[in-house]
Amino acid sequence: MSDVSAASPAASAELARPPALAIPAPVRLLAGAQAMGRAEMQKLRHDYLDLITRSVQPLLWLFVFGTALRHNRTLAAGTGDYRAYIAPGIMAQAALFIAIFFGLAVIWERDVGQLQRMLATPLPRTAIVLGKCAGSGVRAFVQAAVLLIVLAIASIGPRWSVLGVAGALVLLVIGTGAFAAMSMLIASGVKTRERFMGIGQLIMMPLFFASSALYPLSIMPGWLHAVARVNPLTYEVQGLRQMLLGVGGKGELWLDFLVVVGFFVAMVAAATKAYPRAIL
Repeated sequence: MSDVSAASPAASAELARPPALAIPAPVRLLAGAQAMGRAEMQKLRHDYLDLITRSVQPLLWLFVFGTALRHNRTLAAGTGDYRAYIAPGIMAQAALFIAIFFGLAVIWERDVGQLQRMLATPLPRTAIVLGKCAGSGVRAFVQAAVLLIVLAIASIGPRWSVLGVAGALVLLVIGTGAFAAMSMLIASGVKTRERFMGIGQLIMMPLFFASSALYPLSIMPGWLHAVARVNPLTYEVQGLRQMLLGVGGKGELWLDFLVVVGFFVAMVAAATKAYPRAIL
């Protein structure tokens, strides 16, 4: 009897602890996404060099490519300085470069057995995908912050309003997460990193050049304009340009957010469904 009573506090505590499946699904999803997001943040803390080197590429686009065409009024589309016009575009492009190769982590995790261990945990698959999307979004946020600081120092372009900058960063993080989820979806069906690199390049370059990142939609030929209109990167860039510069798709900011958020939801759902297949 004494043994039973001595053991009862531990037993009652164990019974009081709800099993994982008894926790409401939204709570488990949020907790799992936070856990995965913290893991991605830990990686970033030990990867400063990668962030620094990735920040160089958009600066090259801005000060080399942008300066070469600086006084082209047609491309500047009313901004007066082509460097200002392409700043939102190269911000989105740099984030796309981060996101599109995020699927490499899925292949690496599968090769070392980490993916199998994650899929064996009670974490919802959506939480795993959202956590990785958060990691890509933070990397894009840091790059964008560096670029904005450089723009401020060089006195290039943006309207410095709190709402405009904050809204642009939110849109950029959502768009980056969407492309990261698309990258994970592709990686779930690819067996080697070399093949994924080739597919990533094949997808990334048309997405970038068939958007309004480098030139306005108004000067595109009809067929390219039609392609750009179904390219989610176009809406991300238009939203960034409208909030940072006040030019672009005027009156369409709600549509830009709607398309980017819809693309994010669709890609997360598709990546969640495909993620278990990544271990095969």
